Amino acid sequence: MNEISDFRCGTLAIVGRPNVGKSTLLNALVGQKISITSRKVQTTRHCIIGIRTTDDAQFVFIDTPGFQTRHTTPLNRSLNRAVTSTLSGVDVVVFVIEAGKFGVDDERVLKLLPNNVSIILLLNKMDRIYDKRSFFAFLQKMSELRDFREVIPMFAKRQDYIERLLVSLRPYLLEGKPMYGVDDLTDRSERFLAAEILREKIFRSMGDELPYTSTVIIDRFEQEGKLRRIFATILVNRDSHKVIIIGAKGVKLKKISTEARLDMVKLFDGPVYLEVFIKVKSGWADNETSLRTYGYE
Repeated sequence: MNEISDFRCGTLAIVGRPNVGKSTLLNALVGQKISITSRKVQTTRHCIIGIRTTDDAQFVFIDTPGFQTRHTTPLNRSLNRAVTSTLSGVDVVVFVIEAGKFGVDDERVLKLLPNNVSIILLLNKMDRIYDKRSFFAFLQKMSELRDFREVIPMFAKRQDYIERLLVSLRPYLLEGKPMYGVDDLTDRSERFLAAEILREKIFRSMGDELPYTSTVIIDRFEQEGKLRRIFATILVNRDSHKVIIIGAKGVKLKKISTEARLDMVKLFDGPVYLEVFIKVKSGWADNETSLRTYGYE
């Protein structure tokens, strides 16, 4: 990284309702998959830092859980605390909505955003906009809701959009030295990332068959040279959920484990031995003590 006098560095929270594409956006900004994605609500359950360092700036993005506005379970309250605590200490808030759509849940999230932080409105999924006339009316409506510093169209699967977004965000960062090393991509451990990858494969494979009340615990994470030996437990709420994940003759569990292992090999750049168990613990997501035990704030 070049030593230049006007190097900038800052923290940027990515916020929005569930399923607006925040994690996909973070992965594109970092250039590496560090935040899991699926169509299932509550896929992201922790604030995850993604780091992008260029010659003249370091962007420290924080992917937050989608703010839960419908149900007040202990797990949802934990997710919401993670969001609100993050907002109080960032330099920029990137408020993500779907281009052309602004519903009640989006409005509730907008009302939570602090007044003393620069807020960028990011219109994601621009590839779905076909009627330009109605879209211009939508932009006018949005400009009346809040004094956004900028309104930026986004299509996270296109690299040119990502590059333009980084250029637009850089002026909002503070002048100063980088917070992380030039090669750092996240502050999360490999143990954490392994659990997240396995949880993603569960959600993607099960769809609506399995309620969101499942999580992953890494029992052991050992490294011998480049080989990583990982022993994980999938925690579910009921015996019936265990049966669903295992599938007939264990086919579904084998598929989930294999896909997770292959993603870990790619991420960790080395061989992975993965062994997965399933355990039933009824009511874990409704118990504050259990939530803290399993890493929820």
